[in-house]
Amino acid sequence: MPEPPVHPESPGPADSVRGRRRPAIIKGQDSGRWTDFYHPVLTASWPMFFLWLAAFFIATNVMFALLYMADPHGIAHARPGSFLDAFFFSIQTFGSIGYGAMYPTSVTANMLVTLESFFSIVNIAIATGLVFARFSRPTARVLFSDVAVVAHFDGVPTLMFRAANQRGNQILNASVTVTFAYQAVSKEGIAMRRFEELTLLRARTPLFALSWTVMHRIDETSPLYRATPDTLTGNQVELVALLSGTDDTLSETIYARHAYRPNQILWNHRFADVLSVDEYGRRVVNLHLFHDTEPDGSGAISAP
Repeated sequence: MPEPPVHPESPGPADSVRGRRRPAIIKGQDSGRWTDFYHPVLTASWPMFFLWLAAFFIATNVMFALLYMADPHGIAHARPGSFLDAFFFSIQTFGSIGYGAMYPTSVTANMLVTLESFFSIVNIAIATGLVFARFSRPTARVLFSDVAVVAHFDGVPTLMFRAANQRGNQILNASVTVTFAYQAVSKEGIAMRRFEELTLLRARTPLFALSWTVMHRIDETSPLYRATPDTLTGNQVELVALLSGTDDTLSETIYARHAYRPNQILWNHRFADVLSVDEYGRRVVNLHLFHDTEPDGSGAISAP
């Protein structure tokens, strides 16, 4: 395992929180980022999404209310110069409510009502599409173990972590890749982040329904060979796992990602057993023990 010096400005394990990477800060982006609103709308939380919708709804009606006020006598039964009357008339027009107490009486007001009605139809169509897109977006309820362990398996030191499908259905043609990321310095003294894909004992499974223990043998060909907890920390090592497959219910490809930092890798430990069979002969996965580990009694693992 190489031990290059650490570059103070290089991204590393500190960019992750509970296995999820924090978004990177990108400076010098072009102006096109302001038109890329669809992605943040889909990824925002539901409270923030509805807050944006409400803010847009209020701002739109405020704008039309100010336009209606330009014609003091354009709305019947509205007090001339009253912002509230113009605002609530805009609300009624935007929502196609039409109580009848207030109605346009001038050409200007009727033109504004026509414009707002058209804008309302477009807005409702876009909002409906966004809500449907958020509901229908395929997601994976895959649970990764909080920690990874290094223990003997078939007499060879092996890195292991677990994944479980919390939906209880099947993920078809599931595959997992594990990337070994570490900080390195080239011969020219350039600090950079390097990535190596770990060789797994089983990287694919036709059906992923219960639990899957992902394993990587630490032999002479492994980037983890001769590694210790101290060298992993010094090289800002991070193990990034990416699991993908086809949800048999949605018939859509789903993805799940998790990352392990050096302090989340337990040496000389193994996972507690979570599989059992009930009285009806059904397999049971006890997720209450999913993250539990126990000392490995097959001998301590140390760097050669």
